[in-house]
Amino acid sequence: MASFKIITRGLATSAARNAIKNVTVIGGGLMGSGIAQVAAQTGHNVTLVEVNADILKKAEGSIVNSVGRVAKKMYKDDAAAAKKFLEETQSRIKGSTEPAKSVSDADLVIEAIVENMDIKHKLFKSLDEAAPAKTIFASNTSSLSIGEIASVTSRKDRFGGLHFFNPVAVMKLLEVVRIPETSEDTYQAMMAWGKAIGKTCITCKDTPGFVVNRLLVPYLAEAIRMMERGDASARDIDIAMKLGAGYPMGPIELSDYVGHDTSNSIVQGWHKKFPDNPLFKPCDSQQKLVAAGKLGVKTGEGYYKYNK
Repeated sequence: MASFKIITRGLATSAARNAIKNVTVIGGGLMGSGIAQVAAQTGHNVTLVEVNADILKKAEGSIVNSVGRVAKKMYKDDAAAAKKFLEETQSRIKGSTEPAKSVSDADLVIEAIVENMDIKHKLFKSLDEAAPAKTIFASNTSSLSIGEIASVTSRKDRFGGLHFFNPVAVMKLLEVVRIPETSEDTYQAMMAWGKAIGKTCITCKDTPGFVVNRLLVPYLAEAIRMMERGDASARDIDIAMKLGAGYPMGPIELSDYVGHDTSNSIVQGWHKKFPDNPLFKPCDSQQKLVAAGKLGVKTGEGYYKYNK
């Protein structure tokens, strides 16, 4: 009996993995292009969608450069194998500027666009009408409610969250988010696909920030509030957490790396939805940085200054 269970479980996992061959990624930014890359590298057919041809070309160029770096690491002493890996990965990715047409044969659609609920609703409503019944929808949102995003579709049973981390090609974690309506088949298919692309998958309910950001964003905000109160300097807070807690980066450094526009937007959204939670209170100094365009590493200045 035990061996029968193992066999059937293996068959179920295989079937779920095989169910996802054609993947459409909506959004060719940092996250979307990374998702497209790892999917193509692991043998999936990928359609990458952007708003116009120029942005699409830029995203495709970014993917080629990234895959090239991966190939060199994987095949250090075999230039021919590295070239083959790059060419095969490239051949599995095609670009599109037409979202509706791009999902006509998709097994999985992953949305990685701007964190704006109205824009996501408009997108998914149109995709829901265009995609076949088999297609699973997922959002890579880091802070918005999966259930609220899914509310405009007629396939809540085939809807979930697939939250990747930056840089997608390097970071091993994938948060698989279930809403109450997500079917067991959909959940198993998302988990199996995540493992098939080389990620370590964890499961989370549709709770603000899921696991990582729900813990990380309040931690960063509390560090900033400590600095604002004058309890310790930014540098000393960072040194304390690196040497005292073993973190690779201090919280103020990490805030600069993440980008203050991103962190502030997440906190603002949570504060609006849960105004009584003190952990979700926006930080005054961070809002001033955002207003001044000092977003962190990407602009050359945040709480620290950087050489571009």
